Amino acid sequence: MAHRPRHRHHAPGRRRGAREGDPDLGRGVRGARGVTGPETDDPARLVRAYYDALDAGEYDRLAGLLAPGFVQRRPDRTFEGRDRFVAFMRDERPMTDTSHAVDAVYPTGPGVAVRGRLLDADGDEVFAFVDVFSVEAGRLAALETYAGADGE
Repeated sequence: MAHRPRHRHHAPGRRRGAREGDPDLGRGVRGARGVTGPETDDPARLVRAYYDALDAGEYDRLAGLLAPGFVQRRPDRTFEGRDRFVAFMRDERPMTDTSHAVDAVYPTGPGVAVRGRLLDADGDEVFAFVDVFSVEAGRLAALETYAGADGE
């Protein structure tokens, strides 16, 4: 199932329009120990909320979707820990005015796989990707990213 292209990044703290039916998905709830989990048991909704939060620059919301020990492995580096990953996405990414076009979500199996494209501010494809998420206790626990440049 094709998914509409994602919105562009907005200034931190600015909320873009919520997806119909999911106004608070992935927002997480702050408890005595910090961010708690998102309010869904549906892995496909969880990964879509991940891209929504990332593209909207909603980093507290993004943190609420991730397990504390979250690990991302990608071709150029590995991030260990939710805080390190969120800090990179918020403060260190070389391109922040991007969006994720999610072309397909494969929710069955030991994890959730996503096929998509990273788009620049003009909507041009930067690269295609496949993300494979591990989900534990309603949070994203790990992410393996496979990427190719310009249609590879």
